[in-house]
Amino acid sequence: MRFESTTAKAKSTLTCAIVLALCAVAAPLATGQTFTVIHDFTNGSDGGNPLSGFFFAGGNLYGTTSSGGRLGVGVVFKMNTSGQETVLYEFTGGTDGASPEGRLVMDRSGNFYGTTTAGGVSNAGTVFKVTRKGQETVLYSFSGKPDGANPVAGLAIDSAGNLYGTTTAGGSNGNGTVFKLAIPTLAGVRWTEEVLYSFGTGTDGAVPIGGVTLDASGNLYGTTSAGGIYGYGTVFQLSSSSLSGWKETILHHFELGSDGGVPYAGLTLYGKTLYGAATEGGAGGTTGGGTVFELTPTTGGWTFTVLYDLAGWEISGTFRNLLVTSSSKIYATTHCDGSDTAGTVYELSESGGSWTYKSLYVFTGGNDGRFSFSNLVADKSGNLYGTTDAGGTNGSGVVFKVTP
Repeated sequence: MRFESTTAKAKSTLTCAIVLALCAVAAPLATGQTFTVIHDFTNGSDGGNPLSGFFFAGGNLYGTTSSGGRLGVGVVFKMNTSGQETVLYEFTGGTDGASPEGRLVMDRSGNFYGTTTAGGVSNAGTVFKVTRKGQETVLYSFSGKPDGANPVAGLAIDSAGNLYGTTTAGGSNGNGTVFKLAIPTLAGVRWTEEVLYSFGTGTDGAVPIGGVTLDASGNLYGTTSAGGIYGYGTVFQLSSSSLSGWKETILHHFELGSDGGVPYAGLTLYGKTLYGAATEGGAGGTTGGGTVFELTPTTGGWTFTVLYDLAGWEISGTFRNLLVTSSSKIYATTHCDGSDTAGTVYELSESGGSWTYKSLYVFTGGNDGRFSFSNLVADKSGNLYGTTDAGGTNGSGVVFKVTP
């Protein structure tokens, strides 16, 4: 089962209704960790239903919520590690955008950039900029046509300040795009959008949800949640040539077998290795809880390796990019896994070529939160911070802290 809607609250409701009925697979119990809810969203002026984690800068967490604010369509906020929140911007749902679902990125001047899944001139989503003082500027409004529509993921930024991202719809074939927004070189000039690739021409992949990752050479890497030879998604690379423009290379076609399938998360680059997660498949086959995998460059290609098979049922796995702190340590969340099918926070550690799973926290679905779509960030002390989409005292999600 797959969903391609950009309304993640509907996603979580639909997915977990099935998971609750079919999947009571318990993750290993968490021991020796400290879990704290540092903020409980009200879905009022402070926002609600955060669908991503944070960008961590200057000791503060910067993030978005997909709902709440004055008009109920999301906010951009700053929060200290004690949970004190400052709302930087409240979306109106008009041309400024609505329902941001991806994480923020920051430029060298301390400005933040993100996407909204809806709103804008054509209600097909936007790319926006927010200053630390809360001034929002729409850099681009998608038309829903060849330029793309409904971006879900956050953005990547290069050293020059150009932005790169994906849309889940639109493009030449209606199956999503990879795009670039070029930073203006002159004052008063608009940002320029360029579609680098339109998915859906055949086995090239379709519906990229997880955004893209940049390497030092300017190559882009990402995943598609559908398409490919087997229809269960791909890992792709886009490289630029002055002669032929941008070219796609498929690094892996998911089979929904032991390799997993339907990846919603993007990729994390650590050194020269790419790390990612699939939401389905693995040891459990078509009903598995997904996999955590790596791709390592080899002469003439890439080697795909499954690092760990996640427990759970289909689409109960990891939805956001992994936090890779070393070549032997990975942190992430799951969506509906755990003894209460409300999600988990987990650690994978490598020793002697074998990866070991450790549960850091199992959500109960109550005041501690429910359904984590979050990436994780870490402070200098190793504390982890993330969000849940639902649960909490008000049912609108929480910000949590885990000390491993």
